[in-house]
Amino acid sequence: MMENNFPLQDSFGREHNYLRISITEHCNLRCSYCMPEEGIALTPKSHLMTADEIIHIAKTFLSHGVSKIRLTGGEPLVRKDAKEIILQLGKLGVDLTITTNGILVPNFIETFKEAGIKTINISIDSLVKEKFNKITRRNYFDTVFENIDLLLEEGFKVKLNVVLIKEFNDNEILDFISLTKHKNIQIRFIEFMPFNGNHWDKSKLVSYAEVMETIQSEYAFSEIERLTDAPNDTAKNFKIKSHLGSFAIISSVTNPFCSTCNRIRLTADGKLKNCLFSNSETSLLETLRAGESIIPLIQQNLLSKKAVRGGMDDDQKFQNPDLFSKNRSMIAIGG
Repeated sequence: MMENNFPLQDSFGREHNYLRISITEHCNLRCSYCMPEEGIALTPKSHLMTADEIIHIAKTFLSHGVSKIRLTGGEPLVRKDAKEIILQLGKLGVDLTITTNGILVPNFIETFKEAGIKTINISIDSLVKEKFNKITRRNYFDTVFENIDLLLEEGFKVKLNVVLIKEFNDNEILDFISLTKHKNIQIRFIEFMPFNGNHWDKSKLVSYAEVMETIQSEYAFSEIERLTDAPNDTAKNFKIKSHLGSFAIISSVTNPFCSTCNRIRLTADGKLKNCLFSNSETSLLETLRAGESIIPLIQQNLLSKKAVRGGMDDDQKFQNPDLFSKNRSMIAIGG
């Protein structure tokens, strides 16, 4: 008999207190590392979680120890009832955060504040307008940067997520670091990861070591301060001592942090993924709509979690397209 008070623990003893919820597969950008150029076949609306279902599932996770929720997409702010979802989650007393491309944030400033959101991650991969437009396949460069400044003015903690791709934006690492000189922001350099349709291969990867080498070419070792990472942090955190802001490196490929993983993901169509790289999912939605408990499914999903990157535990497996191409595109997972 399943216990209703079971901890969100996998077979390796990792406890999961961080739930990432994708509330939509739609996006107003078409970033090349996130979705195929031709787009994806979107899930029919009837198969997506309603606002009430999102809140119900969130409450279930909170009752078993989840203390942090991050909303993702697609682009979460394009969902018509995004404000309702954000406000309802904000009432649950959870540490609520969101990852967005920043285009629509002026319409949500007061919603964020009312829901208690203090930290907002903005996905942006180039400081060069033409390159930004190329990778997003849209023209919102000026809008995004205006909205980053708006969020800072309104008192939010802002983190910029930068997916590094060799020979595309790896020559902008120092430019991103320069942003932290006078702006209290964190730059988060993210290693390029393989997903269905994003044409990944390891030659495009900019590794943790290469990022640090580039930064050390400009700043003396004594100028680079190693910050204390938060428990279960995916990032290695640093700052230039004379700068207001900071930077971090998320090295999912070259230096995975699986041993301390506390994350679990819920896709917009109500499927549970216990690892970003796993191609297996557990559907919660049919069981929920049948009026049955989803708790046994959550427990089963957690106990099936692999030790490392969805079972891709060596470099040969990780570079095998037959494995990572079975995973969904990033836009359908929610990051």
